[in-house]
Amino acid sequence: MKKGLVKLLALLLVLAVATPLVAQVGKSSKPSKDWKIALVPKDSTNAWFVRMEVGVKQYAKDTGLNAFQKGPAKTDAAMQAQVIQDLIAQGVDAICVVPVDPAALEPVLGEALKKGIVVVTHEASFQENTMYDIEAFNNADYGAFIMDNLAKAMGQKGLYTTMVGHVTNASHNEWADGGVAHQKATYPGMTLLAAEPRVESEDNLEKAYERAKELFKKYPNLKGIMGTSSKDAPGVARAIEEMGLKGKVFVSGTGLPNENKTFLKDGTLAAATLWDPKDAGYALCSLATKILKGEPIADGLNLKLKGYESMHFAPGSKKVLLGSGWIVIDKKNVDSFGF
Repeated sequence: MKKGLVKLLALLLVLAVATPLVAQVGKSSKPSKDWKIALVPKDSTNAWFVRMEVGVKQYAKDTGLNAFQKGPAKTDAAMQAQVIQDLIAQGVDAICVVPVDPAALEPVLGEALKKGIVVVTHEASFQENTMYDIEAFNNADYGAFIMDNLAKAMGQKGLYTTMVGHVTNASHNEWADGGVAHQKATYPGMTLLAAEPRVESEDNLEKAYERAKELFKKYPNLKGIMGTSSKDAPGVARAIEEMGLKGKVFVSGTGLPNENKTFLKDGTLAAATLWDPKDAGYALCSLATKILKGEPIADGLNLKLKGYESMHFAPGSKKVLLGSGWIVIDKKNVDSFGF
């Protein structure tokens, strides 16, 4: 009997040692008034993330919790990792992050988890060192939707290419892949540019503009560009306008209302798509709070926010949560958003 007890205790000890530290992340023993919830965007100056901070501040106001946003001065993976490292040193309770490069953040996010910090991500469905990743929608479906808008503008015919902020950005590439797959299945009259099927804008409007000009000069038959970064559509639209190509070449993609207003109203850009980054910021903080409270995170999760009221796990995943939060912006509704 004693031998059996000894064996049982030994087995329990082995299991305890073998259990990774990340398994201990979850309900906080601290009172909620002492929690620190930090959201780390790709950068602190991009209009997209300025809008996201509005959601973080609103969440702090609504809940009374210490939720705040802190990001690097520019879109740079190393600088973002350093911000996270600093937050770990400050002893925050939760880190919400929109990664520049998910792979580059694996070490520092792994460190956060080992220290018992709650980690949740956005636009990072392949992130390993995160507890949950929030996506505003199914990425392939969103890419297909952007492609529908481009195909309509192109008359479902002609040569096109795809543009991403960074080739390391998981969500941008998933959208582009979804768009290409949808084109091949639905729009046989369209053809992906084989020589340059994916170009990089570096999440920079000026770069998107310059790359678009290069592409239109290099490939006279190029008729469309599917953008993913919020800087792609306005950058490409500016190139179309300056090169006198309006009505001949087209762009569709993610974009902020105010950054695309002029192009939408003059017809250079038929439609832009997005999800409100304010809502994404709010949702990330809400999810982190639920984890800190020890609440179950299950299929059908309700974050009590439009587009995030009934979130479901992506097929085959217990980590990636999908919402239904995309919005279409056109010349008729562009003035109604206020950002």
